[in-house]
Amino acid sequence: MLEELEALYRERLQEYRRAAVAIAGDEESGRDAVQEAFAKAIRKRRRFRGEGQLEAWLLRIVVNAARDARRRRARQVEVREPLATRAEDLGLPLGLLTERQREVLFLHYYADLDYTTIAQALGISPGTVGATLSAARQTLRGALMKEASRR
Repeated sequence: MLEELEALYRERLQEYRRAAVAIAGDEESGRDAVQEAFAKAIRKRRRFRGEGQLEAWLLRIVVNAARDARRRRARQVEVREPLATRAEDLGLPLGLLTERQREVLFLHYYADLDYTTIAQALGISPGTVGATLSAARQTLRGALMKEASRR
């Protein structure tokens, strides 16, 4: 199990970091969340029962750590919501999306994960992943088209 976790760390670290940074709202919190998640996965590796993919189990830990980091940051900095700040940095109206839509979007595009892995990581069905991603795209498309028509 340790070897498999180490292999995932080496192979997918950048994807995990991109997703965690997007969810947490800033670079430092996202990086810390990934490190905390891997440390927790190593400590709790015996809890993995082999139901589903190890990567999905690990990704769930990463997502939860990034969510916790976002909450901590929001309590420390009351100026604005971390994801709204990240949305402004990207030039996308991500603040229009629900938390689940943002997470699915980040995991699909930032971590380059398939629907099944995202579903297992978030505890939802692959169909819900597809529907959520479709709704997020539609919301973003509508907002961007509205903004483009103003110019």
